[in-house]
Amino acid sequence: MKTTKSEAQFVSKFGINLWAYKTGSNKVGFVHTEVGEGHFEEFYHKKSTFIYYILEGEGIFFLDGVKTPVKATDLLVIPPNTKIYYFGKMKLNLITVPAWDSSEEVHVRNIEK
Repeated sequence: MKTTKSEAQFVSKFGINLWAYKTGSNKVGFVHTEVGEGHFEEFYHKKSTFIYYILEGEGIFFLDGVKTPVKATDLLVIPPNTKIYYFGKMKLNLITVPAWDSSEEVHVRNIEK
C-alpha cells in the first residue's frame, strides 16, 4: 500500500504539525511530525507503544517527568501508559503499535511554553 503526503491526514495541534499516513492495518500506524518549539500537551496512550525516530534537529522528551535528550538519528521507544511531552525543533517519524486510536489517548495537561 502506498500513501503520499498529500493523501495523509494533516493535523495541527499543541505546537506540532503531523501527517497521519494510511497503513491499511490497525496493527501499526505511521505519522510524520514537524515541531517548531515543542508539543505543549502532556498525554499518554493506553494501548500503543510509540516509536519515535528523530530525522532532524534535537530536543528534550519528558517521559513520566524524566528528561530524555534526543537528537537526529536517535530512536525512542515509549511503552503504553507513559506520560509524554517534548520541546525542541525537530522532524520526527512516529510508528505506533498497535495503530493509534484517539479513544485510547488521555490528555493529562497543557504545557506552558
